[in-house]
Amino acid sequence: MNRLIPGVALSAVAALALVGCGANAQNASDNQASSATVTVTDNKGEQTVPATPQSVVATDNRVFETLADWGVQLKAAPKQLIPNGISYANDDAVVDLGSHREPNLEAIAGVDPDLVINGQRFAQYYDDIKKLVPDAAMLELDPRDDQPLDEELKRQTTALGEVFGKQEEARRLTEGLDQAAQRAKDAYDGQSTMGVIVSGGDIGYVAPSKGRTIGPLFDMVGLQPALKVEGSDNHQGDDISVEAIAQSRPELLIVLDRDAGVKTSEGASPASEVIEKSEALKDVPAVKNGNVVYLPADTYTNEGIQTYTEILDDIAEKLGGRSN
Repeated sequence: MNRLIPGVALSAVAALALVGCGANAQNASDNQASSATVTVTDNKGEQTVPATPQSVVATDNRVFETLADWGVQLKAAPKQLIPNGISYANDDAVVDLGSHREPNLEAIAGVDPDLVINGQRFAQYYDDIKKLVPDAAMLELDPRDDQPLDEELKRQTTALGEVFGKQEEARRLTEGLDQAAQRAKDAYDGQSTMGVIVSGGDIGYVAPSKGRTIGPLFDMVGLQPALKVEGSDNHQGDDISVEAIAQSRPELLIVLDRDAGVKTSEGASPASEVIEKSEALKDVPAVKNGNVVYLPADTYTNEGIQTYTEILDDIAEKLGGRSN
């Protein structure tokens, strides 16, 4: 019968004990990490969110570029609403939730999320999603209508930075927006300004300070509107004649190409072509002098903080200011 030498036996027992303690400590550490949470405030109030979410669903257009840049792997998203330049659009690992018009909300439950970032065109489905995944944390950081859009974009970005441990990256994004806005303000010299949306070859007027995309730029920069129309508030552009737009003689024109940001509008005439070929607009000072700012092609479905930073830099550059 083999016997262990007493000293060796004690060493073996001690080693096993140390291994056991190490394993227990690691398990405890893993459990602690998995149970860690972050508290952030969203549009619904104070929310407790997993510090390291393992299954993330996002429906808010404004967050896709940020999350992709931060390396956040999404389990599901409305891929039809994600511009092709953002990795999730063509990632087979991301389950497609359809569009806001025909959503596949049940697919959210299928990926068993621990965090859903809801908003924008899917904001109307908040309660439906909550019922499908009652145990998941939900964040809704949509810009609020009664608050300045630039401040709301910074609030959204800062909150996401807290959730994903990207505080420094979030700070750089918010500071970048502030700097771009300041450059635009410094370059602006009181030019009368008009925003328009081009869709299906038609040119629609955008009311200053209203709507979802161009309107808020008037407040961010302090732009003076060339035309004000009472009761106008349509993010797709209002039905005001091109002749009326021309008669207001804007010195600066800001143009959103809606078709360029919609995947189902392939083959539509570019906004630049529609504006430049418009007989009614040919003598408008903004067109004659080349003071037309065309928003980034994907703006209509990518309205996040990076997009607005680029827009503000473009305005500054068009007006002869310094851009990044």
